[in-house]
Amino acid sequence: MGENHELRGRFRFGVFELDLGAGELRKNGLRVRLQEQPFLVLATLLERPGEVVSREELQKKLWPADTFVDFDHGLNKAINKVRDVLGDSAESPRFVETIARRGYRFLAEVKAVDTTPVRGPELPAQPQLGVTALDRPDHASKFAKPNYLRSSVTWKISVFVLLVSIAFLGTWMIRSRNHGPSVIHSLAVLPLESLSSDASQDYFADGMTDELISDLGQISALRVISRTSVMTYKHVRKPLPQIARELNVDAVVEGTVLRSGDRVRITAQLIEASTDKHLWSQSYEGELRDTLALQNEVARAIADQIRINLNPQEQAALKKVAVVDPEAYEPYLKGRYFWNKRTADGLSKAIEYFNEAIERKPDYAQAYAGLADSYALAGDWKYGLLAPREAYPKAKAAATKAIALDDTLGEAHISLAFCLDNFD
Repeated sequence: MGENHELRGRFRFGVFELDLGAGELRKNGLRVRLQEQPFLVLATLLERPGEVVSREELQKKLWPADTFVDFDHGLNKAINKVRDVLGDSAESPRFVETIARRGYRFLAEVKAVDTTPVRGPELPAQPQLGVTALDRPDHASKFAKPNYLRSSVTWKISVFVLLVSIAFLGTWMIRSRNHGPSVIHSLAVLPLESLSSDASQDYFADGMTDELISDLGQISALRVISRTSVMTYKHVRKPLPQIARELNVDAVVEGTVLRSGDRVRITAQLIEASTDKHLWSQSYEGELRDTLALQNEVARAIADQIRINLNPQEQAALKKVAVVDPEAYEPYLKGRYFWNKRTADGLSKAIEYFNEAIERKPDYAQAYAGLADSYALAGDWKYGLLAPREAYPKAKAAATKAIALDDTLGEAHISLAFCLDNFD
Protein backbone atom coordinates (compact mmCIF):
# COMPACT_ATOMS: atom_id res chain seq x y z
CA MET A 1 0.00 0.00 0.00
CA GLY A 2 1.16 3.55 -0.73
CA GLU A 3 1.91 6.37 1.65
CA ASN A 4 -0.31 7.00 4.65
CA HIS A 5 -2.50 10.05 5.04
CA GLU A 6 -0.83 12.73 7.10
CA LEU A 7 -4.02 14.68 7.67
CA ARG A 8 -6.20 13.77 10.61
CA GLY A 9 -9.83 14.79 10.68
CA ARG A 10 -13.17 14.48 8.92
CA PHE A 11 -14.69 15.64 5.67
CA ARG A 12 -18.44 16.18 5.23
CA PHE A 13 -20.25 16.24 1.90
CA GLY A 14 -23.97 15.78 1.39
CA VAL A 15 -25.18 13.06 3.76
CA PHE A 16 -21.70 11.53 3.98
CA GLU A 17 -18.79 11.97 6.37
CA LEU A 18 -15.30 10.54 5.88
CA ASP A 19 -13.21 10.11 9.04
CA LEU A 20 -9.51 9.85 8.20
CA GLY A 21 -8.44 9.00 11.71
CA ALA A 22 -10.90 6.12 12.08
CA GLY A 23 -10.62 5.10 8.43
CA GLU A 24 -14.42 5.11 8.10
CA LEU A 25 -17.06 6.43 5.73
CA ARG A 26 -20.49 7.15 7.22
CA LYS A 27 -23.84 7.91 5.61
CA ASN A 28 -26.37 9.65 7.84
CA GLY A 29 -24.22 8.57 10.78
CA LEU A 30 -24.16 4.90 9.78
CA ARG A 31 -20.91 3.26 8.74
CA VAL A 32 -20.57 2.31 5.08
CA ARG A 33 -18.14 -0.43 4.12
CA LEU A 34 -15.37 0.82 1.83
CA GLN A 35 -12.13 -1.03 1.11
CA GLU A 36 -8.74 0.58 1.73
CA GLN A 37 -7.82 1.58 -1.83
CA PRO A 38 -11.21 3.17 -2.69
CA PHE A 39 -11.05 4.90 0.71
CA LEU A 40 -7.67 6.46 -0.11
CA VAL A 41 -8.90 7.53 -3.55
CA LEU A 42 -11.94 9.26 -2.01
CA ALA A 43 -9.81 10.88 0.71
CA THR A 44 -7.40 12.25 -1.90
CA LEU A 45 -10.23 13.75 -3.95
CA LEU A 46 -11.83 15.28 -0.84
CA GLU A 47 -8.61 17.08 0.05
CA ARG A 48 -8.82 18.99 -3.24
CA PRO A 49 -12.52 19.48 -4.10
CA GLY A 50 -13.14 21.13 -7.46
CA GLU A 51 -9.59 20.37 -8.66
CA VAL A 52 -8.51 17.75 -11.17
CA VAL A 53 -6.48 15.00 -9.50
CA SER A 54 -4.44 13.18 -12.14
CA ARG A 55 -4.34 9.43 -12.49
CA GLU A 56 -0.58 9.59 -11.96
CA GLU A 57 -1.06 11.27 -8.57
CA LEU A 58 -3.52 8.60 -7.53
CA GLN A 59 -1.12 5.90 -8.71
CA LYS A 60 1.65 7.28 -6.48
CA LYS A 61 -0.80 7.53 -3.59
CA LEU A 62 -2.03 3.94 -3.88
CA TRP A 63 0.94 1.98 -5.20
CA PRO A 64 4.70 2.42 -4.55
CA ALA A 65 6.99 2.72 -7.57
CA ASP A 66 8.29 -0.85 -7.17
CA THR A 67 4.81 -2.45 -7.12
CA PHE A 68 3.88 -4.42 -10.23
CA VAL A 69 0.10 -4.19 -10.73
CA ASP A 70 -2.34 -3.42 -13.52
CA PHE A 71 -2.68 0.17 -12.37
CA ASP A 72 -5.40 1.23 -14.84
CA HIS A 73 -7.61 -1.70 -13.94
CA GLY A 74 -6.99 -1.22 -10.21
CA LEU A 75 -7.80 2.50 -10.26
CA ASN A 76 -10.89 2.04 -12.40
CA LYS A 77 -12.12 -0.60 -9.97
CA ALA A 78 -11.45 1.70 -6.99
CA ILE A 79 -13.32 4.61 -8.62
CA ASN A 80 -16.27 2.32 -9.39
CA LYS A 81 -16.34 1.19 -5.75
CA VAL A 82 -16.41 4.82 -4.60
CA ARG A 83 -19.28 5.60 -6.96
CA ASP A 84 -21.19 2.53 -5.82
CA VAL A 85 -21.15 3.49 -2.14
CA LEU A 86 -21.99 7.13 -2.92
CA GLY A 87 -24.85 6.17 -5.24
CA ASP A 88 -23.09 8.08 -8.04
CA SER A 89 -22.72 7.42 -11.77
CA ALA A 90 -20.16 8.30 -14.42
CA GLU A 91 -22.91 9.42 -16.83
CA SER A 92 -24.55 11.93 -14.45
CA PRO A 93 -21.95 12.54 -11.73
CA ARG A 94 -22.97 14.28 -8.53
CA PHE A 95 -19.73 13.56 -6.67
CA VAL A 96 -16.89 12.08 -8.80
CA GLU A 97 -16.45 13.41 -12.32
CA THR A 98 -14.16 11.73 -14.85
CA ILE A 99 -11.95 14.16 -16.77
CA ALA A 100 -11.07 12.36 -20.01
CA ARG A 101 -7.42 11.36 -20.32
CA ARG A 102 -6.51 13.41 -17.24
CA GLY A 103 -8.02 12.19 -14.00
CA TYR A 104 -10.94 12.86 -11.67
CA ARG A 105 -12.59 15.80 -9.92
CA PHE A 106 -14.80 15.90 -6.83
CA LEU A 107 -17.87 18.05 -7.58
CA ALA A 108 -19.75 18.38 -4.30
CA GLU A 109 -19.15 20.98 -1.63
CA VAL A 110 -16.79 19.63 1.04
CA LYS A 111 -16.55 20.84 4.63
CA ALA A 112 -13.39 19.98 6.55
CA VAL A 113 -13.97 19.26 10.24
CA ASP A 114 -11.10 19.08 12.76
CA THR A 115 -8.47 18.75 10.03
CA THR A 116 -5.75 20.63 11.94
CA PRO A 117 -2.61 18.63 12.79
CA VAL A 118 -2.61 16.94 16.20
CA ARG A 119 -0.90 19.17 18.78
CA GLY A 120 2.09 17.91 20.70
CA PRO A 121 2.20 17.65 24.50
CA GLU A 122 2.13 21.00 26.29
CA LEU A 123 5.40 22.18 27.77
CA PRO A 124 5.51 22.36 31.57
CA ALA A 125 5.22 25.82 33.08
CA GLN A 126 8.50 27.62 33.70
CA PRO A 127 9.58 27.38 37.37
CA GLN A 128 9.06 30.53 39.42
CA LEU A 129 12.56 31.91 40.01
CA GLY A 130 11.61 34.53 42.60
CA VAL A 131 8.92 36.72 44.08
CA THR A 132 8.81 40.31 42.95
CA ALA A 133 7.66 43.25 44.99
CA LEU A 134 4.35 43.24 43.15
CA ASP A 135 3.59 39.75 44.50
CA ARG A 136 4.01 40.65 48.13
CA PRO A 137 0.89 41.04 50.28
CA ASP A 138 1.97 44.46 51.57
CA HIS A 139 1.69 45.86 48.03
CA ALA A 140 -1.85 44.61 47.36
CA SER A 141 -3.60 47.76 48.60
CA LYS A 142 -1.28 49.98 46.59
CA PHE A 143 -2.32 48.42 43.27
CA ALA A 144 -6.00 47.75 44.03
CA LYS A 145 -7.26 50.95 42.34
CA PRO A 146 -5.45 50.43 39.01
CA ASN A 147 -6.81 46.85 38.83
CA TYR A 148 -10.31 48.21 39.41
CA LEU A 149 -9.83 50.79 36.69
CA ARG A 150 -8.58 48.14 34.30
CA SER A 151 -11.69 46.02 34.98
CA SER A 152 -13.91 49.02 34.37
CA VAL A 153 -12.23 49.77 31.04
CA THR A 154 -12.50 46.11 30.00
CA TRP A 155 -16.21 46.10 30.82
CA LYS A 156 -16.80 49.23 28.73
CA ILE A 157 -14.90 47.78 25.79
CA SER A 158 -16.96 44.57 25.99
CA VAL A 159 -20.22 46.53 25.95
CA PHE A 160 -19.01 48.59 22.99
CA VAL A 161 -18.02 45.47 21.02
CA LEU A 162 -21.41 43.92 21.79
CA LEU A 163 -23.29 47.00 20.53
CA VAL A 164 -21.20 47.13 17.35
CA SER A 165 -21.86 43.43 16.75
CA ILE A 166 -25.62 43.89 17.15
CA ALA A 167 -25.57 46.84 14.73
CA PHE A 168 -23.55 44.83 12.22
CA LEU A 169 -25.91 41.86 12.49
CA GLY A 170 -28.96 44.07 11.96
CA THR A 171 -27.39 45.68 8.88
CA TRP A 172 -26.46 42.28 7.46
CA MET A 173 -30.01 40.94 7.92
CA ILE A 174 -31.52 43.98 6.17
CA ARG A 175 -29.09 43.69 3.27
CA SER A 176 -29.71 39.95 3.00
CA ARG A 177 -33.42 40.58 2.58
CA ASN A 178 -32.84 43.23 -0.06
CA HIS A 179 -30.27 41.35 -2.10
CA GLY A 180 -32.33 38.18 -2.53
CA PRO A 181 -31.08 34.61 -2.96
CA SER A 182 -27.50 33.62 -3.60
CA VAL A 183 -26.43 32.41 -7.02
CA ILE A 184 -27.52 28.83 -7.68
CA HIS A 185 -25.21 26.57 -9.67
CA SER A 186 -27.05 23.24 -9.51
CA LEU A 187 -30.70 22.31 -9.74
CA ALA A 188 -33.05 19.34 -9.66
CA VAL A 189 -36.48 19.35 -11.31
CA LEU A 190 -38.58 16.94 -9.28
CA PRO A 191 -41.33 15.00 -11.12
CA LEU A 192 -44.24 17.37 -11.69
CA GLU A 193 -47.41 16.14 -10.04
CA SER A 194 -50.53 15.58 -12.10
CA LEU A 195 -53.61 17.15 -10.52
CA SER A 196 -55.87 15.06 -12.71
CA SER A 197 -57.90 12.40 -10.91
CA ASP A 198 -57.26 10.13 -13.89
CA ALA A 199 -54.07 8.11 -13.26
CA SER A 200 -53.74 7.51 -17.01
CA GLN A 201 -52.79 11.20 -17.34
CA ASP A 202 -49.45 10.57 -15.62
CA TYR A 203 -47.79 10.44 -19.01
CA PHE A 204 -48.59 14.13 -19.51
CA ALA A 205 -47.01 15.27 -16.21
CA ASP A 206 -43.93 13.12 -16.89
CA GLY A 207 -43.64 14.65 -20.35
CA MET A 208 -43.78 18.15 -18.90
CA THR A 209 -41.03 17.19 -16.43
CA ASP A 210 -38.84 15.98 -19.30
CA GLU A 211 -39.42 19.19 -21.28
CA LEU A 212 -38.50 21.40 -18.33
CA ILE A 213 -35.33 19.40 -17.60
CA SER A 214 -34.42 19.67 -21.29
CA ASP A 215 -35.00 23.43 -21.38
CA LEU A 216 -32.98 24.12 -18.22
CA GLY A 217 -30.30 21.69 -19.37
CA GLN A 218 -29.48 24.07 -22.23
CA ILE A 219 -28.03 26.56 -19.73
CA SER A 220 -24.30 25.83 -19.67
CA ALA A 221 -23.69 27.58 -16.32
CA LEU A 222 -26.27 25.43 -14.57
CA ARG A 223 -25.85 21.76 -13.59
CA VAL A 224 -29.24 20.07 -13.98
CA ILE A 225 -29.77 16.59 -12.55
CA SER A 226 -30.79 13.95 -15.10
CA ARG A 227 -34.28 12.55 -15.50
CA THR A 228 -33.15 9.10 -14.39
CA SER A 229 -32.02 10.43 -11.02
CA VAL A 230 -35.03 12.64 -10.26
CA MET A 231 -37.69 10.14 -11.33
CA THR A 232 -36.79 7.95 -8.36
CA TYR A 233 -38.45 10.64 -6.22
CA LYS A 234 -41.82 10.36 -7.94
CA HIS A 235 -44.53 9.97 -5.27
CA VAL A 236 -41.78 9.94 -2.60
CA ARG A 237 -42.62 12.10 0.39
CA LYS A 238 -39.36 13.40 1.81
CA PRO A 239 -38.38 16.85 3.10
CA LEU A 240 -37.04 18.92 0.20
CA PRO A 241 -33.76 19.80 2.00
CA GLN A 242 -33.13 16.06 2.40
CA ILE A 243 -33.80 15.40 -1.30
CA ALA A 244 -31.50 18.29 -2.22
CA ARG A 245 -28.72 16.86 -0.04
CA GLU A 246 -29.13 13.42 -1.59
CA LEU A 247 -28.97 14.89 -5.09
CA ASN A 248 -26.25 17.39 -4.09
CA VAL A 249 -27.99 20.46 -5.53
CA ASP A 250 -28.37 24.08 -4.46
CA ALA A 251 -32.08 24.32 -5.32
CA VAL A 252 -35.12 22.26 -6.25
CA VAL A 253 -37.97 22.93 -8.67
CA GLU A 254 -41.28 21.28 -7.94
CA GLY A 255 -44.74 21.87 -9.35
CA THR A 256 -48.02 20.59 -10.70
CA VAL A 257 -49.69 20.10 -14.06
CA LEU A 258 -53.42 20.29 -14.70
CA ARG A 259 -54.81 19.21 -18.03
CA SER A 260 -58.42 19.99 -18.79
CA GLY A 261 -59.48 19.36 -22.37
CA ASP A 262 -57.33 21.59 -24.57
CA ARG A 263 -56.20 23.78 -21.66
CA VAL A 264 -53.03 23.28 -19.62
CA ARG A 265 -51.94 24.96 -16.40
CA ILE A 266 -48.37 24.55 -15.11
CA THR A 267 -47.46 25.74 -11.62
CA ALA A 268 -43.81 25.75 -10.62
CA GLN A 269 -41.91 26.88 -7.56
CA LEU A 270 -38.21 27.30 -6.87
CA ILE A 271 -36.94 26.33 -3.42
CA GLU A 272 -33.52 27.05 -1.93
CA ALA A 273 -32.15 23.76 -0.60
CA SER A 274 -30.19 24.99 2.41
CA THR A 275 -33.03 27.03 3.92
CA ASP A 276 -36.14 25.30 2.49
CA LYS A 277 -37.16 28.82 1.47
CA HIS A 278 -39.52 29.48 -1.46
CA LEU A 279 -37.67 31.84 -3.78
CA TRP A 280 -40.29 32.03 -6.51
CA SER A 281 -43.63 30.60 -7.55
CA GLN A 282 -45.74 31.17 -10.65
CA SER A 283 -48.58 29.61 -12.67
CA TYR A 284 -48.77 29.55 -16.45
CA GLU A 285 -51.88 28.68 -18.40
CA GLY A 286 -52.55 28.23 -22.11
CA GLU A 287 -53.78 25.93 -24.82
CA LEU A 288 -52.30 22.50 -25.34
CA ARG A 289 -50.70 23.62 -28.60
CA ASP A 290 -48.75 26.26 -26.60
CA THR A 291 -47.38 23.77 -24.06
CA LEU A 292 -43.75 24.10 -25.17
CA ALA A 293 -43.98 27.88 -25.08
CA LEU A 294 -45.26 27.66 -21.50
CA GLN A 295 -42.32 25.43 -20.58
CA ASN A 296 -39.92 27.96 -22.08
CA GLU A 297 -41.50 30.71 -19.99
CA VAL A 298 -41.00 28.65 -16.83
CA ALA A 299 -37.34 27.97 -17.70
CA ARG A 300 -36.66 31.66 -18.44
CA ALA A 301 -38.29 32.73 -15.18
CA ILE A 302 -36.18 30.24 -13.21
CA ALA A 303 -33.00 31.44 -14.96
CA ASP A 304 -33.90 35.02 -13.95
CA GLN A 305 -34.54 34.02 -10.35
CA ILE A 306 -31.27 32.14 -9.88
CA ARG A 307 -29.35 34.99 -11.53
CA ILE A 308 -27.64 32.85 -14.15
CA ASN A 309 -26.17 34.73 -17.11
CA LEU A 310 -27.37 33.29 -20.39
CA ASN A 311 -25.26 33.53 -23.52
CA PRO A 312 -26.97 34.73 -26.74
CA GLN A 313 -27.48 31.19 -28.02
CA GLU A 314 -29.17 30.12 -24.77
CA GLN A 315 -31.35 33.21 -24.76
CA ALA A 316 -32.48 32.48 -28.31
CA ALA A 317 -33.22 28.84 -27.48
CA LEU A 318 -35.41 29.74 -24.49
CA LYS A 319 -37.23 32.44 -26.44
CA LYS A 320 -37.96 30.11 -29.34
CA VAL A 321 -41.71 29.66 -29.52
CA ALA A 322 -42.63 26.19 -30.73
CA VAL A 323 -46.23 25.35 -31.53
CA VAL A 324 -47.14 21.67 -31.31
CA ASP A 325 -49.86 19.74 -33.05
CA PRO A 326 -51.96 18.35 -30.17
CA GLU A 327 -53.02 15.31 -32.22
CA ALA A 328 -49.36 14.36 -32.76
CA TYR A 329 -48.03 15.61 -29.41
CA GLU A 330 -50.36 13.38 -27.36
CA PRO A 331 -49.14 10.07 -28.84
CA TYR A 332 -45.53 11.33 -28.74
CA LEU A 333 -45.76 11.93 -24.96
CA LYS A 334 -47.36 8.52 -24.51
CA GLY A 335 -44.55 6.96 -26.54
CA ARG A 336 -41.90 8.53 -24.29
CA TYR A 337 -43.86 7.50 -21.21
CA PHE A 338 -43.91 3.82 -22.20
CA TRP A 339 -40.34 3.91 -23.56
CA ASN A 340 -39.11 5.04 -20.15
CA LYS A 341 -40.68 1.98 -18.51
CA ARG A 342 -37.90 -0.15 -20.09
CA THR A 343 -40.03 -3.28 -20.45
CA ALA A 344 -40.84 -5.40 -23.50
CA ASP A 345 -44.52 -4.48 -23.25
CA GLY A 346 -43.66 -0.82 -22.74
CA LEU A 347 -41.39 -0.77 -25.81
CA SER A 348 -44.08 -2.41 -27.92
CA LYS A 349 -46.58 0.30 -26.93
CA ALA A 350 -43.98 3.02 -27.42
CA ILE A 351 -43.39 1.92 -31.03
CA GLU A 352 -47.14 2.04 -31.67
CA TYR A 353 -47.50 5.54 -30.23
CA PHE A 354 -44.46 6.98 -32.02
CA ASN A 355 -45.73 5.59 -35.32
CA GLU A 356 -49.13 7.14 -34.58
CA ALA A 357 -47.48 10.52 -33.97
CA ILE A 358 -45.59 10.23 -37.27
CA GLU A 359 -48.79 9.36 -39.14
CA ARG A 360 -50.43 12.51 -37.79
CA LYS A 361 -47.33 14.66 -38.43
CA PRO A 362 -44.93 13.13 -41.00
CA ASP A 363 -42.21 15.74 -40.35
CA TYR A 364 -42.16 15.17 -36.57
CA ALA A 365 -38.42 14.79 -35.92
CA GLN A 366 -38.79 14.11 -32.17
CA ALA A 367 -41.17 11.23 -32.89
CA TYR A 368 -38.64 9.67 -35.29
CA ALA A 369 -35.96 9.99 -32.60
CA GLY A 370 -38.26 8.26 -30.10
CA LEU A 371 -38.98 5.51 -32.62
CA ALA A 372 -35.23 5.00 -33.15
CA ASP A 373 -34.68 4.69 -29.40
CA SER A 374 -37.51 2.18 -29.11
CA TYR A 375 -36.25 -0.04 -31.92
CA ALA A 376 -32.70 0.13 -30.54
CA LEU A 377 -33.84 -1.16 -27.14
CA ALA A 378 -36.24 -3.66 -28.71
CA GLY A 379 -33.25 -5.33 -30.35
CA ASP A 380 -31.42 -5.71 -27.07
CA TRP A 381 -31.24 -9.28 -25.74
CA LYS A 382 -32.55 -8.06 -22.39
CA TYR A 383 -36.00 -7.37 -23.85
CA GLY A 384 -36.04 -9.90 -26.68
CA LEU A 385 -38.72 -8.01 -28.61
CA LEU A 386 -36.93 -8.07 -31.99
CA ALA A 387 -33.89 -9.79 -33.41
CA PRO A 388 -30.90 -7.40 -33.66
CA ARG A 389 -30.70 -7.85 -37.44
CA GLU A 390 -34.32 -6.70 -37.67
CA ALA A 391 -34.18 -3.92 -35.07
CA TYR A 392 -30.95 -2.24 -36.14
CA PRO A 393 -31.94 -1.17 -39.70
CA LYS A 394 -35.24 0.23 -38.39
CA ALA A 395 -33.54 2.10 -35.54
CA LYS A 396 -30.84 3.57 -37.77
CA ALA A 397 -33.34 4.56 -40.47
CA ALA A 398 -35.55 6.38 -37.93
CA ALA A 399 -32.56 8.22 -36.39
CA THR A 400 -31.26 9.24 -39.81
CA LYS A 401 -34.72 10.51 -40.78
CA ALA A 402 -34.92 12.56 -37.56
CA ILE A 403 -31.58 14.26 -38.33
CA ALA A 404 -32.66 14.92 -41.93
CA LEU A 405 -35.79 16.67 -40.62
CA ASP A 406 -33.94 18.67 -37.95
CA ASP A 407 -30.15 18.48 -37.74
CA THR A 408 -30.14 20.76 -34.66
CA LEU A 409 -32.18 18.27 -32.62
CA GLY A 410 -29.97 16.83 -29.88
CA GLU A 411 -32.25 13.82 -29.32
CA ALA A 412 -31.83 12.76 -32.95
CA HIS A 413 -28.03 12.71 -32.78
CA ILE A 414 -28.16 10.81 -29.49
CA SER A 415 -30.53 8.28 -31.08
CA LEU A 416 -28.11 7.68 -33.95
CA ALA A 417 -25.17 7.38 -31.55
CA PHE A 418 -27.20 4.89 -29.52
CA CYS A 419 -27.78 2.78 -32.62
CA LEU A 420 -24.12 2.85 -33.62
CA ASP A 421 -23.00 2.01 -30.12
CA ASN A 422 -25.37 -0.95 -29.75
CA PHE A 423 -25.16 -2.53 -33.19
CA ASP A 424 -22.43 -1.13 -35.45
